[in-house]
Amino acid sequence: MKALRFEVRKDDLATARISETDLPSPGDGELLVEIDRFALTANNITYGVVGERIGYWKFFPADAGWGVIPVWGFAKVIASNHPEIEVGERLYGYFPMGKQCVMQAGKIRPDRLVDSSAHRASLPLVYNSYARTAGEAHYEPAMDDERMLLFPLYATSFCLYDFLDDNGYFGAEQVIVVSASSKTAIGLAYAFDMHEGPVACVGLTSSGNLERVRTLGLYDSVATYDALGSIDASLPTVIVDMSGNGRVLSDLHAMLGDNMRYTSNVGVTHYADNQMGPHFRRERSAMFFAPGHIEKRNRDWGPGEFQQRAYRFWREASIRSRDWLRIETTSGLRELPGVYAQLLAGRVAPDVGIVIEV
Repeated sequence: MKALRFEVRKDDLATARISETDLPSPGDGELLVEIDRFALTANNITYGVVGERIGYWKFFPADAGWGVIPVWGFAKVIASNHPEIEVGERLYGYFPMGKQCVMQAGKIRPDRLVDSSAHRASLPLVYNSYARTAGEAHYEPAMDDERMLLFPLYATSFCLYDFLDDNGYFGAEQVIVVSASSKTAIGLAYAFDMHEGPVACVGLTSSGNLERVRTLGLYDSVATYDALGSIDASLPTVIVDMSGNGRVLSDLHAMLGDNMRYTSNVGVTHYADNQMGPHFRRERSAMFFAPGHIEKRNRDWGPGEFQQRAYRFWREASIRSRDWLRIETTSGLRELPGVYAQLLAGRVAPDVGIVIEV
């Protein structure tokens, strides 16, 4: 049996391959897991685009020039060299696009373990922590697909809501959510809706997605990229950007002027348009990194409190999302390149969730 992984060129995400290596044997304290399914979203494209800058390439090292984009999914332990972890145990967490993975089991609890591999020591704990599903009091197998597809995104959505609320919305009276049809944007809109945020929420989307976004009924108003003038530029405004489209952000910054109080750059669904335009105000903009916010809240609230609040939000928002989310399942790693290419090119409808059964 060979170990299989889907790899991309770090400098050209459109160039990809499936690599084959000899199946490794777990060393002392290590586990060999077999990934059975994972989700694929635009968030994974963001991991690739900012892989060097934020460190996503470090999780699963590859040959020089090549990288492995991480995904959220489920895996089964097929070989264990740790006395507390049995073969057959099921884990949920951060895995490579591939079939097998070696992990160093550490900080073991009945419901959780940490991959303590040396090369991951400096990486955020939220990515190194894995759920032992048999030990989770709240584990619901019927929500596996939503957990892979939506939990990582809606956790970011909740972080964004909490970050803005914690900062008094930077004095803004409205929030413009760019790429309002994206799943993370919809999660943020759910958070505003559930918590009755004090600001108006404006969804910005393409003409093709206009009716879909309006039908959600989550945004106070919806505008399109080709009609930015319909947005009230006289109001102090925060922008939450899921697209990374530099031209749109530049135009918004120019239109709003000093009323643009802050821009939170979250995603890069339009990764090809990632160069910011001439009016983009960097001094009022920052990349949002959810793990950093989670670490802050763990200090503020104590261990576990953020996770409990985020879980309650995620579960409710995920159940509401069943009204619009269509899950499409693809079987076999060999089919992954075609699906990945469609996602990279932006040809996957925003109401579709992709699950890969490896």
